[in-house]
Amino acid sequence: MDKQDNGLDLQNKGAVRQAEVDRKTNETNIQLSFAVDGTGQSEIETDVPFLNHMLDLFTKHGQFDLNVQARGDVDIDDHHTVEDIGICLGQTLREALGDKRGIKRYASVFVPMDEALAQVVIDVSNRPHFEYRAQYPSQQVGSFSTELVHEFLWKLALEARITLHVIVHYGQNTHHMIEAIFKALGRALDEATTIDPRVTGVPSTKGVL
Repeated sequence: MDKQDNGLDLQNKGAVRQAEVDRKTNETNIQLSFAVDGTGQSEIETDVPFLNHMLDLFTKHGQFDLNVQARGDVDIDDHHTVEDIGICLGQTLREALGDKRGIKRYASVFVPMDEALAQVVIDVSNRPHFEYRAQYPSQQVGSFSTELVHEFLWKLALEARITLHVIVHYGQNTHHMIEAIFKALGRALDEATTIDPRVTGVPSTKGVL
């Protein structure tokens, strides 16, 4: 395992697609490891219980392996912790995928959660872009602010350098709507990063992603 200057430990040789990051700031202290080719196992301990639940769903439905140990200044609010976990997850995803040879690259997934329906569309493009269409009945789920869903997803897309479109088509229960997003995110990312044996090299006419 080679230690990189940016703080990431990479294990991209052969079929292993995983990475680790250790991020320490005056606001948060995060250790995160992510494996693309996992079994849906998660070990998540943060100061934001609702995010713990969403990350567990994301991991299970994407068949990833995710370990997150995070502490932050939640006495102020959850913003910095949620944002920095999104940053770390995006960084590890980008590094784990390496040159992206053989991946499907694109995915579009709909997931229902009772009355709610969410759609996540992904292009592993190396061009970070985020579109978000969601209107929630309430601004809080327990102590969690719904505006932090946008913050997490935007930082994930930015650091992973993916194009990410998230649409909640309808719903009445805010928890259900956000849960559908994270389940769809896991399934879409799983599909987009799957190795397709028909793909030779990088799935782009440019020859590079």
